[in-house]
Amino acid sequence: MYSCQQSMNPVLKWAGGKKQLLPLINAMLPNDYCRYYEPFVGGAAVFLSLAPSNAIINDVNIQLINLYLQIKNSVEEIIYYINFMDNKTCDLDYYLEMRRKYNKKIQTNTLDAECAALLVWINKHCFNGLYRVNSKGLFNVPYNNKIQGRSIDEENIRNISRYLRTKDISITCSDFEDTCKTVKANDFVYFDSPYIPQSNTADFTSYAKTGFTEEDHRRLASLYKNLMPQVQN
Repeated sequence: MYSCQQSMNPVLKWAGGKKQLLPLINAMLPNDYCRYYEPFVGGAAVFLSLAPSNAIINDVNIQLINLYLQIKNSVEEIIYYINFMDNKTCDLDYYLEMRRKYNKKIQTNTLDAECAALLVWINKHCFNGLYRVNSKGLFNVPYNNKIQGRSIDEENIRNISRYLRTKDISITCSDFEDTCKTVKANDFVYFDSPYIPQSNTADFTSYAKTGFTEEDHRRLASLYKNLMPQVQN
């Protein structure tokens, strides 16, 4: 485990995040394992709570993965850009301007520190902290009317950066089956996939333009069954 005196917290509010459930989850985790795998890392609450020294974290959302890579490699740039945005009074017009700027990054596939900073800032100023994109992959969540306030805890994000740089942490953007191809006996795989919506109005799987389909859930169930004999040996 990471020998850090201060705990690390997620930098994003993420639909389905497990921060409030960490005491229950931690009580059910194995005491010892070799490598930690999280194919659907999302807001990374469980990962940051455990702080394993050897891990693969993954998500199909390339913007999310860019955020973790930029936190690892360019944290001071992220802090600079976020503080610059926080120092301006936010209204609807400013929010929409930043959202357009973020979507331009998506359209041009510009994966840099500014793009990561825009993701964090927008997450703090959009409705309910949701991440939702349309069929073109463009972010379309409306404004939450937050005018002012800090979007990051600088000490926390620097702490995460230091952890990612000093431990053996691989950060990937691929399909969950590909992520798990290297799982071996005594590894620990934590699945927290998108949920099957109970209704059309309760669908929170649109964090990537391809969504997460019923067939994806079936593939995940099959993968889980195939991994069980391996990780229990």
